[in-house]
Amino acid sequence: MNNDIAVRQIGPQGEVMAHAVDACVHCGFCLPACPTYALLGDEMDSPRGRIVLMKEVLEGTLPLADAAPHLDRCLGCQACVTACPSGVPYGELITSFRGWSEPQRERSPLDRAKRSAILKILPAPQVFSVAARVGQYAKPLAPLLPTALRAPLDLLPERVPAMQPSPKVTAARGRRRGRVAFLSGCAQQALTPNFNAATLRVLARNGIEVVIPEGQGCCGAAALHTGAREEALRLVRQNLAAFNPDDYDAILSNAAGCGAGLKEYPVVLHGLEGEQQARAFAAKVQDISEFLAGLLQEGGLEPFMPASRPLTIAYHDACHLAHAQGVRAAPRQLLKAIPGVTVAEVPEGDLCCGSAGTYNLEQPDLANQLGIRKAKNVLSTAPDLIASGNIGCHTQIQSHVRRQESRVPVMHTVEVLDLAYRGEL
Repeated sequence: MNNDIAVRQIGPQGEVMAHAVDACVHCGFCLPACPTYALLGDEMDSPRGRIVLMKEVLEGTLPLADAAPHLDRCLGCQACVTACPSGVPYGELITSFRGWSEPQRERSPLDRAKRSAILKILPAPQVFSVAARVGQYAKPLAPLLPTALRAPLDLLPERVPAMQPSPKVTAARGRRRGRVAFLSGCAQQALTPNFNAATLRVLARNGIEVVIPEGQGCCGAAALHTGAREEALRLVRQNLAAFNPDDYDAILSNAAGCGAGLKEYPVVLHGLEGEQQARAFAAKVQDISEFLAGLLQEGGLEPFMPASRPLTIAYHDACHLAHAQGVRAAPRQLLKAIPGVTVAEVPEGDLCCGSAGTYNLEQPDLANQLGIRKAKNVLSTAPDLIASGNIGCHTQIQSHVRRQESRVPVMHTVEVLDLAYRGEL
């Protein structure tokens, strides 16, 4: 799609956006893959429509305020990237556009305060834990509150567990076969601390030493995808200073959104100091399932104990694992390696659950519709257990599964592996 974007005036991110716009041939293959188009049926709420809107805003022919409602409704799930035959890097486009346009947005004081609070609380596990515990007391009042305040309360689990500090170094059991760095994440430290504990146990059991580098922080994805580019840049540089990729066989994340965020660092720093460092860093980033599946394929993964009974596990593809990182086979291979386990494919498996970072806080109505749809599809497989690889998906799916009055456990893939190793599955 030809454009007249003033790239030189915008700067390096202008190059990223112009390239993405150029790649679109307006074919429409993205439409049926898009969750908001599936719900709303509006061309402007599809990837193709949004690309046209961003192009026109960047060219100065359309006011940002006219395009903003449609762009705000984009989940950034990147299902369109998987569907696109032309290889349009839509994720790079929408993220860069949000960073460029946010300083120009006119938002109400309440909206600005809410977004600021989200970006201060989410990346701070200790603060998030306190906020979640306070929120539990307010949870019974949720039906009486405005949607903006009700949404985060609805997503809180029935019980907020105590945080479990992770050791800076977890030694390999037996002969050391590798050494990795681990991003410990933010919200999951407060809401689901067993994700990290299980990750460390599984890696150590397979001879992998795990280092949690000091000085690391939030991956920056939440800031980046909500347009807070300066904050995202600060976090990106903080992590690049904390992680030296030459010291490790891999840099691991057990949260799909975080892993995808880490792999975006070269795009974030495109044309800026540190871009080459970001490329070396991103080249080492892997999801925990990707890394463990590599060990499995090499015959180096310790065998799992059989499940205590035949189990059907419904595996949910987190968008930022399947679409943004292209990791689909690895988690399925790991789950199928457990004797007695059958992996069920979820209908409409490529459709986002509605979590999408902060989306279920900023667009609660659409996120709720997608959450209901996802819960029904997952439960239609009659699973004994639901597995996924992302804290946001876990929270969203668990919340909606409970609203369907189902008690089917929702777990991280690595938690399932950990139980299998301990003979407790």
